[in-house]
Amino acid sequence: MMSTVKRITLGAVAGLLALGLGAGAYVHAQDQNAQRPDRPFHGGPGRMGGPGGPMGLLPMLGREINLTDAQKDQVKAIADAHKDEWKAIVDRERTAREALNAAIIADTVNDTLVRQKSAEVAAVEADAAVARAHVHAEVVQILTADQKAQLKDLQTRMKNGERRGRR
Repeated sequence: MMSTVKRITLGAVAGLLALGLGAGAYVHAQDQNAQRPDRPFHGGPGRMGGPGGPMGLLPMLGREINLTDAQKDQVKAIADAHKDEWKAIVDRERTAREALNAAIIADTVNDTLVRQKSAEVAAVEADAAVARAHVHAEVVQILTADQKAQLKDLQTRMKNGERRGRR
């Protein structure tokens, strides 16, 4: 029989390996996303901007709020105008997450360093949130009053879980 100490040690080692591999996979996913500068507004769960990227769900909702072709062109122009800004934010996020991951999986735990690197990731995420808010405001400016009302209704329904099949 294996002693309790050995089981705990093996469990801890397995947990650390899983954490390191998971974090490595996340960084790899970030690298994959960052290598696609032609798609700076596309994210995914856990990526810059979440589902739909920094533009949020508005482009996906375009059909549901009946964007005109002119409005679609305006949304594309807004996205193109922010392309360099988003590439810089994605690059900063990738670098910050890599540094945090390195601090987490270092041979010696340094609480101060992990907190510092975590704060740097949070600062980039805050900058991204502010940028998303500005882009959202620009896009909302091109909507009609009826489209804005439809958008608010959709946002309320999504918040209440209707779009995800929850009640």
